[in-house]
Amino acid sequence: MSMAEYKGKVKHIQDTPFGYTLSVIGGKWKMVIIYLLAENQPVRFNDLKRQIGAITYKTLSSQLKELEADGLVNRKEYPQVPPKVEYSLTAKAETLLPVLEGLCEWGEKNRSH
Repeated sequence: MSMAEYKGKVKHIQDTPFGYTLSVIGGKWKMVIIYLLAENQPVRFNDLKRQIGAITYKTLSSQLKELEADGLVNRKEYPQVPPKVEYSLTAKAETLLPVLEGLCEWGEKNRSH
């Protein structure tokens, strides 16, 4: 069903497929995290932090937990000292990559040079 078909049938945007998608990938960091995991996985927490730079440890941890809860990120913990945790994309997240690629292409075509 297209967005136009939903118009008038729902009371809130979050009740639409578009709203669901935004709830899963919306925000400042989630698409960045997905992009970085797609480029080189698995990735350890500190490596993600270094690659992103401007994100706090608390925010990165929170965003990863949300992505994991939404079924987009796998978290693998190794029983060792110090703890080792790796993150990778799920099959569900892999289906999102063409959409993100489309957004990148749109940005490339439309940003002012």
